[in-house]
Amino acid sequence: MPTISKNGAPQTVITTFDVTPGTCADLQELLQDAYAKVISKQQGFIGGAIHVNDAETRVCSYSQWQRREDFQAMLRTPEMRKRNREINELCKGFAPVMYDVVDAYN
Repeated sequence: MPTISKNGAPQTVITTFDVTPGTCADLQELLQDAYAKVISKQQGFIGGAIHVNDAETRVCSYSQWQRREDFQAMLRTPEMRKRNREINELCKGFAPVMYDVVDAYN
């Protein structure tokens, strides 16, 4: 992933998923497959990462896009709409949130 910068920064998206320890690994697998086969292939995708807390009750996905519209277009693809319905069944809820970089420390 490129160095994070507040000057001309790409669109950052952080999505937090609330899960149970019993569904955490399943969700991770779905996200890994989605990144490998769909998300990383979309126009404007820069990079991403998947994080899991030690209690396996939260999964966080971090991605960066060249433009906000690139991320939104990815969400609207038929493949991601289908995948997001499957992901939703494994968690109590999730919400992607778009952020702008205010400051960065590298």
